[in-house]
Amino acid sequence: MAERSGGPRRSGAVTILLWQILVGVAALAAWQGLVSLRILDPFFVSRPSAIAQRVATWMISGSLWQHLATTLEEAVLGLLIGAAMGISLGFSLARSPFLGRVFDPYIKMLNAVPRVVLAPLFLLWFGLGIWSKVALGFTLVFFIVFFNVYQGIKEVSPTLLANARMLGMNEGQLTRHVYWPSALSWMFSSLHTSVGFAVVGAVVGEYLGAAAGLGYLIQQAESVFDVAGVFAGMLVLTAFVICIDALVTRVERRLLVWRPQGVSESV
Repeated sequence: MAERSGGPRRSGAVTILLWQILVGVAALAAWQGLVSLRILDPFFVSRPSAIAQRVATWMISGSLWQHLATTLEEAVLGLLIGAAMGISLGFSLARSPFLGRVFDPYIKMLNAVPRVVLAPLFLLWFGLGIWSKVALGFTLVFFIVFFNVYQGIKEVSPTLLANARMLGMNEGQLTRHVYWPSALSWMFSSLHTSVGFAVVGAVVGEYLGAAAGLGYLIQQAESVFDVAGVFAGMLVLTAFVICIDALVTRVERRLLVWRPQGVSESV
């Protein structure tokens, strides 16, 4: 039965992938054609062939890998620290209604602060090194993960809790078998969004002040009106985010094996 259901599912995934590739190729071909026909000015939008050539040049020269490694380190640190703090605090406050009510206005107040306003302050406090970028990524990731985990714990069915307690589960068992599985689905949902925000935090910090990184690369290209370089940096950035998100998806599928397959694929 599993093999029968796996066949159509795999075939459907291949069909979707082929359509995704087809849409991307069609969009790039249209872009290239419009520029070649001079309907679009290459000075303002460049062209896909020039962008691909620029990425290839960066890869061959080796400069891309240094910038990519810098952004990767900043983004991963921001993601891990922000997620760890968001999960811990979200779980703790959700399990303690009194503390949740006490800290609720302060957390909402901090969440309302625009992150872009904090970027210059982080540069002033932590300097031009990686930690100012990590701090910015942390502020973007923390609140997303915190509110999702907090809501995931709050959404646990009272009936399920009552049945679990009736079966004799203590608080530790409730945390492991009821609260934690409920929070995991919400947590991974937030992590998919947080991946992009962690990279955004690193890139914005590099854009404002850095000596390496994808944000620095894009800022340098913008300063000399190198549109192909800007689009090339954005292309590398999007591919980078997709790869990290794919890694999160693999971890999610490994940890949430108990969840129905259809649910995990729809997230």
